[in-house]
Amino acid sequence: MHKRLRIYTDGGSRGNPGPAGLGVAIHAVHTDGSEGETIATVHEYLGKTTNNQAEYMAIIRGLEKAKALGADEVEMLMDSELAVKQLNGQYRVKNPELGKRFMEVHNLRQQFSKVTFRHIRREKNTEADALANAAMDEGH
Repeated sequence: MHKRLRIYTDGGSRGNPGPAGLGVAIHAVHTDGSEGETIATVHEYLGKTTNNQAEYMAIIRGLEKAKALGADEVEMLMDSELAVKQLNGQYRVKNPELGKRFMEVHNLRQQFSKVTFRHIRREKNTEADALANAAMDEGH
């Protein structure tokens, strides 16, 4: 069991809204803070929704999987600057549907001793991006 996990998430839609999918890649974190192997992945076709909804659903699925794996501390990395800034309290959530997803994330993060959200560049998020695209491909 890994107490600390680093989770890469990505959600996307082809069209906005359009056919959407999510991808999650979960890595172990060693005691020295270095990243370990991929220990789990998730990809899911979401049907027709927006890119931002897909991003949030990826975060939710990542946190759910981390809990199932027994994680205590989670570092969430994603290329959605909007989601990171909303989850870190820098931006308000104005869209009511996104507000529902935001509250789901808020409730899930209470189950961990520490959850952080960090923005990364798209080229650093290739594993989660490939999973999200595979989900969209499977949904067609």
